[in-house]
Amino acid sequence: MKRTFQAALVLAFALTLMPVPAFAAPAADPLCLPPAFGAAASDCQPLGSYGYFQRLSTLGMTLPLRPLNATLIDPAMADLAINYAIVNTMDSTGIIPRPVFATLDDAVAYTNPRSYIKPGTSPHYVTYTGIQQVDGTAYYLTDLGWMRRSDLSPVEVRRFGMGMEFETAPTRNFGWVLEYAGGEVAPFAPYSSPSLQAPRASGASLAAYSVIEVFETQQVADLKWYLVGPDQWLNSLQMRLVVPMSEPPEGVENGRWIEINLEQQSMSVYEDNKLVFATLIATGLDNLWTRPGLFQIYEKHETTPMSGDFSGGTGGYYYLADVPWTMYYDQARAIHGAYWRQKQSFGYQGSHGCVNLAIGDARWKYEWAQMGDWVYVHDPSGRTPTDEEFQYSEGGA
Repeated sequence: MKRTFQAALVLAFALTLMPVPAFAAPAADPLCLPPAFGAAASDCQPLGSYGYFQRLSTLGMTLPLRPLNATLIDPAMADLAINYAIVNTMDSTGIIPRPVFATLDDAVAYTNPRSYIKPGTSPHYVTYTGIQQVDGTAYYLTDLGWMRRSDLSPVEVRRFGMGMEFETAPTRNFGWVLEYAGGEVAPFAPYSSPSLQAPRASGASLAAYSVIEVFETQQVADLKWYLVGPDQWLNSLQMRLVVPMSEPPEGVENGRWIEINLEQQSMSVYEDNKLVFATLIATGLDNLWTRPGLFQIYEKHETTPMSGDFSGGTGGYYYLADVPWTMYYDQARAIHGAYWRQKQSFGYQGSHGCVNLAIGDARWKYEWAQMGDWVYVHDPSGRTPTDEEFQYSEGGA
């Protein structure tokens, strides 16, 4: 037994002296470290975390996300020293006209009306500069004449702006988060991938009117999807975009123009061929379209009344006193402030054909614009009629 064990030891020692074939595993470069942990190397594999960060870098995304290089307009731009009232054209009997009197005595007697405010389904707004009390009843001196307080209601004007000024023109698409989308109210938790069935990204929340950059766009079925952060997607129901133009529209040679994007309900201003301002707007409803084309501003008014009768179609009759910061560019279509609109109505169609802006935004545009400046209206979606056979009306507010 002892001799056998010694023989085994000799054999094992002999084997250690024999050459062994090389069966080493094929060489493989290590994985590259993410940028946060080390510099990129040429002898590593761009997979895993490094590959993820490389994709973000390719899209122009850095972590943490950098804010857009823009500033909100001065809130004082929304100041408006005008008193407005809405005419009560409805009562228990239905829609009725409201009388306007030339004198206070006629208004008190409620006789000899000078005119009537024509009833309609659209709002009627007047301005007033004085109030008189007679026998416990208030009478308002409006831009049209004297009216009873019971025939109108003073309103609080929505004095705000959403526009942004740019010192350095952005090179990437950006936009605003809307307040409402498909029955959901902001803040929105973004989707983790471009699908309504995708889970929501954890720990993320985007408030209404947040301004965010878009790093990638994908069309999925009827929705466009926008990558707004790492694995964070919003869809075209949840936000509106500005797509910076790299060159002026055909026919614009002086580097100054206003762009109206009907699909995105956004407006951009270009000076020296660079984007200098952008905001949300509200343009014409279907069948009251804002007409696409290239136009020029031909008339400017700090305030002006607007009225129209669309009783044969959408909108009915309307009267709007002292519409501020108005610039006409296409027949009766104008860019102007809309004191009757709430903030959440911008970013959607809603006018009789004009381009409606928040008060502050309208004033910024008015002070920037010059007579003859170009207005470029287009609809990248192709929904708005552009064929020559389509008959556009003169437009309206």
